[in-house]
Amino acid sequence: MSEWRETEIGLIPKEWNYIPFKQVLAEPTRNGIYKSKEYHGTGIRVVNMKEIFAFDKLPNIEMSRIELTKSELEKASVHENDLLFARRSIVAEGAGKCTLILNQKEPLTFESSIIRVRPDQERANSEYIFYLFFSTFGKYLLRTILRQVAVSGITGTDLVNLKLPLPALQEQKKIAAVLSCLDAKIENLRKQNETLERIAQTLFKHWFIDFEFPNEKGEPYRSSGGAMQPSELGEIPAGWRVSPFETTFLISLRNGLTKPRQVRGRGFYMVNMGELFANKRIGDLEMDRVPLSEAEFQKSMLQTGDILFARQSLIREGAGQCSIITESSEKRTFEGHLIRCRIDPKKANSFYFFYHFWSCAGRFQIQALVEQVAAAGIRASDLAKLEVLIPPINLQNLFFSIIKPMEQSIALNLRQIQTLTKTRDTLLPKLMSGKLRLTK
Repeated sequence: MSEWRETEIGLIPKEWNYIPFKQVLAEPTRNGIYKSKEYHGTGIRVVNMKEIFAFDKLPNIEMSRIELTKSELEKASVHENDLLFARRSIVAEGAGKCTLILNQKEPLTFESSIIRVRPDQERANSEYIFYLFFSTFGKYLLRTILRQVAVSGITGTDLVNLKLPLPALQEQKKIAAVLSCLDAKIENLRKQNETLERIAQTLFKHWFIDFEFPNEKGEPYRSSGGAMQPSELGEIPAGWRVSPFETTFLISLRNGLTKPRQVRGRGFYMVNMGELFANKRIGDLEMDRVPLSEAEFQKSMLQTGDILFARQSLIREGAGQCSIITESSEKRTFEGHLIRCRIDPKKANSFYFFYHFWSCAGRFQIQALVEQVAAAGIRASDLAKLEVLIPPINLQNLFFSIIKPMEQSIALNLRQIQTLTKTRDTLLPKLMSGKLRLTK
């Protein structure tokens, strides 16, 4: 049984270190690089805030690119086992978000809203440090250094002066291995979902972008000589329409609620920017809660089939990103940086528009609405006037009937992910506090 010692954070095993973060770093922290627009598009892959919020562990994926000189890359490179922290965020929950860098097959850099931390692998295990900051305790530590001016933020100086509980290196590795095993199972389920979604997106493109949906004979419409007509968006199948979003099938577009943090913690689940950027489908997720009167809730409640759009983002690509609300056992509302779109199911299918706004064509339309002021953003009024392609409702519903089994499998996998996540999150504070020790 461990002996304990008292620290500012409570009891920890006597043999553990309790030292400032900077004592286990290989080099000082560094903020990311800023390059003007003419340097964007080619060159070195760059980690943006979008990747930070989308990935806890960043794999070798394609990203935006920027041109760097050799010296710039040497100063602002990102290596395997580096930790990246969000330096600032529109919402307080996002500041300090930590991402672990996995093996990369080509050079990588990071942008100016991010802090790079490089642990010395002889003194600290990066994966253990990642899980420490992923834990409730780690998030508490990050809140102690949160600075709120125009946006919420942290500094590298404050970050490295945080004191951390650190077991011996071998125990760090054992803790990280257990948690990583659960994360590997979670990641496998996520990859299954990515494959299913890719199949559904391919079908969407084939039907609604290439116009090769089945005609009355079951043949591909366009290549079989299907009649086409001109429109504001180019040639479209005869009988289809292009109309403003608001005039055809929308029940409502509404901005979310703004509630001070001190009233959060009880009441209705509130979807925030973190959930939207992390999940294309928002079902039975655990979130922050907010107390609302019945009248407030009725105005801002979410229903299955609602689509949420990010009203603001620190990066242009994040503005207008969308998620669809799926079934949940809990009542939910949404916060002020989001726009709720509710579609009349008698006139259109929500999943048609969900896939549309995730297609290249849909993303291009949304990005055309983005205004860049202090932060990139879109307005509900502009979204309402967006000219959208409207296939016949029976074709939209036929598309959904085909992808429905895929969406059901995705939902099942998401529930399994949540179960594994709860298991990991239950173990996490016990392992990080030393209350649960891993035997040899």
